[in-house]
Amino acid sequence: MARLAPKELKLNDGDRLELQQLVSRHNTPQQVVLRAKIILLASSGKNNGEIARRLDISLDMARLWRKRWLENSNKELSIFQKLEDLERTGKPVKFTMEQVIELFALACSPPEDYGRPISHWTPRELADEIMKQGIIKSISVRHVGRLLEEAHLKPHQSRYWLTPPCGRRV
Repeated sequence: MARLAPKELKLNDGDRLELQQLVSRHNTPQQVVLRAKIILLASSGKNNGEIARRLDISLDMARLWRKRWLENSNKELSIFQKLEDLERTGKPVKFTMEQVIELFALACSPPEDYGRPISHWTPRELADEIMKQGIIKSISVRHVGRLLEEAHLKPHQSRYWLTPPCGRRV
């Protein structure tokens, strides 16, 4: 079965110079440097297999970046933007930053201020209170725990009358 040659990739002198500068700059992210090298080799007539062998990458990677460059060549993007990753798809963020900050503020407050007969907040109590106040419609206890952990907040380990978890002294 005959193999098809990859689509020809031609660069103008300005693009070639900018790609070479990206490659030689010390502060360019290495993934962008690698992609620039792929494009430079492709523009010099190398096929995807030769590029993959020379740069010690997969054939799929050489093919992908040649294809992306060709797709983006007519778009008004900078050279750097053409070499960046595509926007990742995924589940949209469930809570706004304001909601998370309100959760943290609640965790930094004594539970007694909210009529809770407990000495320390637990993720379960925080989840109940934040939903009771209508700040967040629904949140799992586990998610509250993860958010507190990421923020290094440990309301269960602090004494509110000495040092609240948010670091302010009373």
